[in-house]
Amino acid sequence: MSTPARRAEIDARLLAALGVCGVVVMLAVAVAIGTVSVPIGEVWSALRGVGDATTVTIVRDLRVPRALLAALVGVGLSVSGGALQGTLRNPLAEPFLLGVSGGAAVGAVIATALGITSPLVVTVAAFVGAAFATALVSVIARVAGGGSDTRLLLMAGVVVGAFANAAILVALADAPPERLRGALWWMMGSAADATWGAVARLAVAIVVLATPLIWWARDIDVLAMGDDAAASLGVDTVRTSRRVFLVASWLAAATVAAAGLVGFVGLVVPNIARAVGARHHRSMLLVSALFGAALMIGADLLARTARAPADLPLGAVTALIGVPFFLLRMRRLAA
Repeated sequence: MSTPARRAEIDARLLAALGVCGVVVMLAVAVAIGTVSVPIGEVWSALRGVGDATTVTIVRDLRVPRALLAALVGVGLSVSGGALQGTLRNPLAEPFLLGVSGGAAVGAVIATALGITSPLVVTVAAFVGAAFATALVSVIARVAGGGSDTRLLLMAGVVVGAFANAAILVALADAPPERLRGALWWMMGSAADATWGAVARLAVAIVVLATPLIWWARDIDVLAMGDDAAASLGVDTVRTSRRVFLVASWLAAATVAAAGLVGFVGLVVPNIARAVGARHHRSMLLVSALFGAALMIGADLLARTARAPADLPLGAVTALIGVPFFLLRMRRLAA
């Protein structure tokens, strides 16, 4: 192995190790800190069911599922965003620019407006809405003349997102106040209602959907070189772009269905991973998954402690981080 390649491999392993350490530290802090603080020494005992019953309940039934759900949301959004940025050759691309969030919101809001209170049913409705929006974006771009044209996909995503917002307003026009509040809170994103069932469902979705994206990382490397270069290397650009786009969008849809609308994570984290040295998409996606998990655990910790006992919307916290980053990135690209 050449020296530059070996150095890149070592750098990727170092970044992954740092990411793992970051996730472990953030998990420990998130479980220990809250309205009722739990000493680090008691956390492990509580996880084993040993100690004060209240402490065990707080740790095992409230904080650990919430921290794990936040981590999984970070993994899903980061991997989805990294794959989309490589495929679309646009470092400012992210899942919510492509109609995913709008479709998920329509599904969940319609279910809530109809009086459905089952978290599982609302989650399924959100995922169905997001999956439908993703397929609609792909169809619109293809009918417009270029199913793999990045500009057409982005414009189609904007159109579908605008239509979804209109549909949400119609669905909520005559909704009772309690349903309206629930729908709006879901749209702002939150991990407050995390359960072990929700964690298990999202974990399965991430394994099923993120694994192919990481497996296709070399194809994404080639796509990032441009259509002509990819075609000359024997890659079917249209088919490869389409399957990456669909799977990455469905992965984002699964995270939205689990925790509501949480924006900018899929934009910020892959750019950070590339900035610290993860160049190839396989290493970038893996590092992004770890960094995204740590970032989301920290964002959720801030959301529930900044104005305790009230919870801030998780989407608002990530937006406060993501908007300045987005503007800075735009300025550098325009320079």
